[in-house]
Amino acid sequence: MTPRTTRERIEAVERLREEAAHAGSPAAVERQRERGKLLARERIELLLDAGSFTELDAFVQHRNPNFGMMERRPYGDGVVTGHGTVEGRRVFVFSQDFTVFGGSLGEAFAEKIVKVMDMALRFGCPVVGINDSGGARIQEGVVSLAGYADIFVRNVDASGVIPQISLVMGPCAGGAVYSPAITDFVMMVEETSHMFITGPEVVKTVTGEEVSFEELGGAATHASRSGVAHFTAPDERALIEDCRYLLSFLPPSNAAPAPWEPPSDPVDREDAELEELIPDDAAKPYDMHEIIRRVVDDAEFLEVQPRWAENLICGFARLGGYPVGVVANQPRALAGVLDISSSVKGARFVRTCDAFNLPLVTFVDVPGFLPGTDQEWGGIIRHGAKLLYAYCEATVPKLAVITRKAYGGAYDVMSSKHVGSDFNFAWPTAEVAVMGPDGAVNIVFRKELEGADDPDARRSELVEQYREQFANPFTAAERGYVDDVIAPRRTRPVLITALEASAGKRVAPPRRKHGNIPL
Repeated sequence: MTPRTTRERIEAVERLREEAAHAGSPAAVERQRERGKLLARERIELLLDAGSFTELDAFVQHRNPNFGMMERRPYGDGVVTGHGTVEGRRVFVFSQDFTVFGGSLGEAFAEKIVKVMDMALRFGCPVVGINDSGGARIQEGVVSLAGYADIFVRNVDASGVIPQISLVMGPCAGGAVYSPAITDFVMMVEETSHMFITGPEVVKTVTGEEVSFEELGGAATHASRSGVAHFTAPDERALIEDCRYLLSFLPPSNAAPAPWEPPSDPVDREDAELEELIPDDAAKPYDMHEIIRRVVDDAEFLEVQPRWAENLICGFARLGGYPVGVVANQPRALAGVLDISSSVKGARFVRTCDAFNLPLVTFVDVPGFLPGTDQEWGGIIRHGAKLLYAYCEATVPKLAVITRKAYGGAYDVMSSKHVGSDFNFAWPTAEVAVMGPDGAVNIVFRKELEGADDPDARRSELVEQYREQFANPFTAAERGYVDDVIAPRRTRPVLITALEASAGKRVAPPRRKHGNIPL
């Protein structure tokens, strides 16, 4: 019977809303539970502040007349969309529901996502997409593919304008992977998240390789080998909490400043332990994480892609309450050299920070670029140029601290004064030179060493002379390439003062459609 009274109409709407909230069959819900996975709405509730979620398009239904689809038209069509707040700041969200048609994307499904992305872009708010889908809805044919393309276009339109975060909490395969790939950050759950272009069966058919879902496209693979995943966590709750923490560093859009928080860590705090971290032997490694933690607010550092290209550290922290992006060479991995993967990792991170008004703080200890045929044939020239391009292009405040080695072209690349860094500092342990003393002496004094009565003794003498003349920060400081040589204990207050001084930085971009970064 059609409701006629106002009360009957209100009750009917509430019944439909309840039906939409439980669109998945009990069997499908149970299977989701057995896999250790949360439901679409539960994920949203964990992500957003309690009671803040406002759902949109709860009553949308598909309109596909083929293959008997009209016999089942669940409300919501397999994706939950809407907006709410994270720590009081507005965020738009969509969450794919694997219990409804396996989370497959159809026309109405795509329209809901497109709508919420358009609203996020129009209102200048971050968008978080929770992915858990079997892929395109086969019953809808090319319309499903068109839906993916509509989403891709929105991802590109929003790129660098509003933060986009993809939480992969189940399968994400085929063309569907390209939406997360275009977003700013990809986050995956260990063991239950999978991303790949073609699955294990297709791989076996085409190449003869036998590989498991986890080996091919699991969280561990994308975190350590491909670099696709920026963050991973052991379970969904932990990943969602990490997402909330990540959002705390990001502004709502590129038109807004990064969110400042009153610091609990004194801005003038010095740390004498910093002066004990650099080994006397320049060939010995140390952990750059320790320096970062001792400098930033409350030793809190959110590292991005920690298991990929470990010779370069990237991540978010705060200095005096200001969110900053930190880039640092890691002497404990490949001696901190730059290679293909680390250059790509750093370039992407620098450009992300620049897009969203996050100042860059760079800790430099780099002996150069990694030599070898693998690197040269793999395109280290092109890939290394990406990091150089990113630093040159960035207009946010750029600060740098040379802790030890800064050799050759890598010195230029790592936020040197010559590529537009605003404040550059060096520790007394810094060595700024074309190359290390041993290599320089072998080249410059080759003939002299060949004719020496005691080549080893003469080499040691020349190395020491070179180190005194060039392998120190003062030659660079004499020319203003380094603004100051500071005691390591003062690094935190010096950086905070520089950050505050450069807060009003304004750079007019050149008139062009866009640059042509060597992709």
